[in-house]
Amino acid sequence: MPVYIASVAVLLGALATTALGHGYVTDYVADGVEEQGFLLDYYYARKNGQSFPQIAAWYAENLDSGFVAPDASQTDDIICHKNAEPGELTTTVSAGGTVKFQWGPKEWPHPYGPIIDYLAACDGDCSTVDKTKLKWVKIQAKGVDYDTQLWASGELVANGNTWTTTIPKSIAPGNYVLRHEIIALHGGGSLNGAQSYPQCFNIEITGSGTAKPEGTLGTELYKNTDPGIHFNPYVTVTDYPMPGPELFSG
Repeated sequence: MPVYIASVAVLLGALATTALGHGYVTDYVADGVEEQGFLLDYYYARKNGQSFPQIAAWYAENLDSGFVAPDASQTDDIICHKNAEPGELTTTVSAGGTVKFQWGPKEWPHPYGPIIDYLAACDGDCSTVDKTKLKWVKIQAKGVDYDTQLWASGELVANGNTWTTTIPKSIAPGNYVLRHEIIALHGGGSLNGAQSYPQCFNIEITGSGTAKPEGTLGTELYKNTDPGIHFNPYVTVTDYPMPGPELFSG
């Protein structure tokens, strides 16, 4: 792609940040059981003293269905989104089982960027956990298919705004927070132009696994200058540097 065309594409991608809507996980299916995501309606219900469902999805104040900017990646907001608080319930998932996330409320508008999933052990009840002490283990990550140039987020769009994550079979049973994240790169050619959309859920993993890998604090996962975050997707990609720590291979 000629340099001037790539530059225009980066600019248009950055401008699209303000022109397009964003999203969040509206619901998910854990081992075949459908569960409710945290909806923005629940935020307004809480602020107005009204009731809303107890769920395993975490509370967050992404009021515009928006994102966490790269220059906030050393703040608590990157952990589970803005002003996030633990869900009150826990969803059961077997080691080796799957969680299928449904993004909404509209079609996901950003087909450029990776999708990454993490686990963090709560060492107790996840509903009262201190998010700043959670240590995250990357269990799944997908960037771009070098043959087709289709990004993970583009694959999500093609699959009806859904993404399926598999819990490693070797993970020890216990209470965990599952962190599911899209990093949108349509503006990533500019510093702080990328957009992180972290979503968190309390889960209890069942099974006979024994692995208890050491994780990374949420505020240490990324920097705004990381090459996989400050990244121009409007070129032929041959080597994408996946953001975050090493992938757990157990």
